[in-house]
Amino acid sequence: MLNKVTDSASVAMSQVNDGATILIGGFGLAGQPTELIDALIERNAKDLTIVSNNAGNGETGLALLLKSGCVRKIICSFPRQHDSYIFDDLYRTGKIELEVVPQGTLAARMQAGGSGFGAIYTPTAYGTLLAEGKETRTIDGINYVLEYPIKADFALIKAFKGDRWGNLTYRKAARNFGPIMAAASHHTIAQVSEVVELGDLDPEHIITPGIFVHDVVLTEGER
Repeated sequence: MLNKVTDSASVAMSQVNDGATILIGGFGLAGQPTELIDALIERNAKDLTIVSNNAGNGETGLALLLKSGCVRKIICSFPRQHDSYIFDDLYRTGKIELEVVPQGTLAARMQAGGSGFGAIYTPTAYGTLLAEGKETRTIDGINYVLEYPIKADFALIKAFKGDRWGNLTYRKAARNFGPIMAAASHHTIAQVSEVVELGDLDPEHIITPGIFVHDVVLTEGER
């Protein structure tokens, strides 16, 4: 019988290879899959490219991953915050590469990756440094920038409840990028606070269908 519930985060993370591109959910600390990130640090894969909303807070979760030296490049919208000193130090000393992407464009590029689109046009960043070297086009009198999809080897996301088929529900703001990251990844690993029986999740409340999820990890983290 199909069962995507994995024994542990460490087992799930054993599949991550050096040089992988990984989408990591979370809006700051909301919805950040901290337990999966900790297991990724233990995995000690190198030269990773991380795609996330920001570049970590303090010295936990995503920030701790950067500190571990496993990350070669980060693609995000908000690299600098009042407590992003780990990223600041790495970037200033040339130890990490940064690609800044406006938040809406970041979401749209991942949606394009999950939907099979070849590219998208967005007016965001037209005429700025972020558009330098990119194709532009005027459509109905509006100037647009061509952006390419973001697709990844893995996605690490945090959900609320899941079943053994990988169907997921989320809790409030913790939902954020999780659903689109799951679709834009070749292999999605979801940590959940509760694993329920098949049929216990109202189909109308399932946000990420199990077809997009490959491993479900039960954790004791905050919901």
